[in-house]
Amino acid sequence: MKETQMLKGLLEGCVLALIQQGAGEIYGYELVQRLKASGFTTIVGGTIYPLLQKLEKNQLIKGEMRKSAEGPDRKYFTLTTLGEQSLADFQRQWREMEGKVNRLLGGNEA
Repeated sequence: MKETQMLKGLLEGCVLALIQQGAGEIYGYELVQRLKASGFTTIVGGTIYPLLQKLEKNQLIKGEMRKSAEGPDRKYFTLTTLGEQSLADFQRQWREMEGKVNRLLGGNEA
């Protein structure tokens, strides 16, 4: 199975987590850089920006344009209450799934 196929289902939760960790707000380019720094080296803006639009449309995040001292305006994203709930659900589901997969693969349960 390709990494990109596995990542599709996880990326939304990872993006929500990074928005929360980014002092509660983050802009798109910074988000891509943090994903890459976390080991998701195949992620590009062409993957993230449509996902950010989807999350905003689904009211999980809120975007706000701001002036930038360096270059063009930036759109900063924050979690909504619904986004915080979705992240909590993702974290719970991930812990459950991680334990099951580890047991199947013969590893230690996390």
